[in-house]
Amino acid sequence: MTAVLETPVLARHEAARNTTLRDDAAPCPAGPVTVGPLAVVSGAAEYVPLTDGATVRYANLDYAASAPALEAVQRAVATALGEYASVHRGAGYLSQRSTARYESARATVAEFVGARDDDHVIFTGNTTDSLNLLARCVPGEVVVLDAEHHANLLPWQHGGVRVVCAPLSIEGTLAAVEAELSRRPAALLSVTGASNVTGEVLPVRRLAAIAHRYGARICVDAAQLAPHRRISLRDSGIDYLAFSGHKLYAPYGAGVLVGRADWLDDADPYRYGGGATYEVIGKPVARSVEVAWHTGPARHEAGSPNVLGAVAIAAAAVELTRLTDEAAEHERFLTELLSAGLADIDGVRELRIWVDSVERVGIVAFTVDGVAPREVAEYLSDQHGIGVRDGRFCAHPIVARLGVPDGAVRASLGLGTTETDVRRLVDAIAELVTGRNK
Repeated sequence: MTAVLETPVLARHEAARNTTLRDDAAPCPAGPVTVGPLAVVSGAAEYVPLTDGATVRYANLDYAASAPALEAVQRAVATALGEYASVHRGAGYLSQRSTARYESARATVAEFVGARDDDHVIFTGNTTDSLNLLARCVPGEVVVLDAEHHANLLPWQHGGVRVVCAPLSIEGTLAAVEAELSRRPAALLSVTGASNVTGEVLPVRRLAAIAHRYGARICVDAAQLAPHRRISLRDSGIDYLAFSGHKLYAPYGAGVLVGRADWLDDADPYRYGGGATYEVIGKPVARSVEVAWHTGPARHEAGSPNVLGAVAIAAAAVELTRLTDEAAEHERFLTELLSAGLADIDGVRELRIWVDSVERVGIVAFTVDGVAPREVAEYLSDQHGIGVRDGRFCAHPIVARLGVPDGAVRASLGLGTTETDVRRLVDAIAELVTGRNK
């Protein structure tokens, strides 16, 4: 059996473990919890020990970091694993089955994001990997906002990047981007679809129009947007889109880059190796080889691909497509409930980047006066069985500019989140503040 690496937080929980059930958490079935037409597994009905010895249903409010697997995703991966074999080069039946699943997943993802007929869908490790791949393909400078996750801030450094300080309004930010692109040409504008710090959504369609007006293309980091909102490259004008499976209810180690073929086909392969090559000719006299590389997705997918990860993303895409407007409305209700509840607690401040933003996904970041973010997060976990994220969220520049250089606490919602979970968090923060003010 593989040992679990024990952290201080885990040690505190395990030391107090017993079977006492807290009154604020009614027993749940051991199976998946159904939300609308979908089901969430992996933690949706888990019980965790508290440091007082009680046990409580885990309130997962950390979906923005990693979302649990959908039941349909788990089934799809289990089926594919039973027939798993090498892809693309095997003539055997199972190799052909695995190849068909992998390429079918590619087609499903293309449909999920409204890709154009000539767009490439490349499977990667995650959003960070996707953007690093694209960074090797961009024939010129890149413009980004200082509000970006590091995944969309750092990969562009070696090719030339210009960082725009996002004014405290959406309209001001659009104007600042336009001013930068008009000042000096750029090849690419790369922006987040939804902030991983505050959940605020940028008007991607308008940004795409601005980029194209000045001869630039646009890439959208959709890691936080894709799990919550439908996206269409064709309709929005997005040229490149990146997102991760582990935030899309498909935590099996894969990501996606979708976008226009020419830059991807013209660039050197992201990795060198088998699968990316069309022909390799040995030249013994010159002690070298001559290589002809594939075009298309294979050019950047050298080595054995993560077939199960691709299958997982495709299964999640199919399920998320079934979501109705009712699900988005429920998320909006829970987000507003959380914001309003925190606003009623003295000393709690919610972080917002843009004063005029009206659209957001289920992410709320906040601070508690006089209490370090890690202390708040540990208190929520130890005393209430609530999981949140604390720190600077891999978005150091914007977090510092919002006046919290040491970070904040982030609660993020997903398909398994209930009204009870949100109220538990609000009540717990109120209890923390009241206890410290006595």
